Amino acid sequence: MLTSLFHYTGSEWKKHTVSQLAENENAQLVLCFGGKGVLQQPGIYKVVKEQFPAAAITMCSTAGEIYQDAVQENSLVAVALQFKKTTIETASVNIADYKNSYDAAVALAGKLPHEDLKYVMVFSDGRLVNGSELVKGLNQVTGQDVLVTGGLAGDGADFHSTLTGLNEQPVQGKIVAVAFYGNAIKITHGSQGGWDIFGLEKEITRSESNVLYEIENQNALELYKKYLGPEAENLPAAALLFPLYVTIPGAAKPVVRTILSIDEEQKTMTFAGDVPEGSKVKFMKANFEKLTEAASIAAAQSLVYQKNTPGFALLVSCVGRKLILGNRTADEIKAVNQTFDNQTVLAGFYSYGEISPFNDSNNCQLHNQTMTITSFFELV
Repeated sequence: MLTSLFHYTGSEWKKHTVSQLAENENAQLVLCFGGKGVLQQPGIYKVVKEQFPAAAITMCSTAGEIYQDAVQENSLVAVALQFKKTTIETASVNIADYKNSYDAAVALAGKLPHEDLKYVMVFSDGRLVNGSELVKGLNQVTGQDVLVTGGLAGDGADFHSTLTGLNEQPVQGKIVAVAFYGNAIKITHGSQGGWDIFGLEKEITRSESNVLYEIENQNALELYKKYLGPEAENLPAAALLFPLYVTIPGAAKPVVRTILSIDEEQKTMTFAGDVPEGSKVKFMKANFEKLTEAASIAAAQSLVYQKNTPGFALLVSCVGRKLILGNRTADEIKAVNQTFDNQTVLAGFYSYGEISPFNDSNNCQLHNQTMTITSFFELV
């Protein structure tokens, strides 16, 4: 596998020195991560296609673009991949064409050939798609033997709308999948949070899908504001700094859920994933050192089963982590780069939700507030 990394800004393409691919024409797959303003530009897909004429091209809006050991804003980062013995297939659906996110996911996965399928990479609209239902549908079709990772597109800290696309100008509502086939490709993953948990455990007593109404028979939004104190004035953005630690009935492990929006009139909170009734919740808050350390641990976890250096690593981190870290955001990216001995091409984005299994599982989950890393090895 040969990989090259590019940064497009001010109508200019810049190729990172870590790049290996000599000719852009040889790229088979190009992953693009960009600010929504950049992806809204008429003809942006054409600009990319002219650079990589033979490649399948995915596009995903972000809350920040990861470019090797740096974090960019309102630009476009593109990683181009050429494989020696691995084949890929792509598919996409639009949530508007389906009853719900689960049905859309089942249809998406059903479009992919299943023979010799090893891995599926997914980029989804981050506002119109319920991430929990998305991963349920993907798991239903792909089963336990196929790894699935990816993330929900971002819109900075605005949460208005997001854009994704496959071989076309990106639009709202799109869910994109890239499937990898063959015995040569080996893919590993790691995911870590690094947040502190505080307060007493409480029970969700009223919710519908990803909309939360009551905790302990009290209005959830009012209770949440009480815990936030002065930070409540900065909602909904402040919610990214105080996610919920949710133990869903019947689930093997807790997940982290972050708020996408609040409704002051209805007194509800809408999350990126489901928060079922009967779930136990605790509040969380940031710890700077632990966030950066967690990113390094996630990278190390993706190296456990391989002696070779990955040719490429996809990094999907949460917008909440970025808001907490502020001007130290690049620290977690640099920690990952150092774990890979500065030899692996790194690209990705800050998201509204991370898709990855737990570290000891192959069943994909929706996470919030994590650094999720997928490492790619092609053994030939």
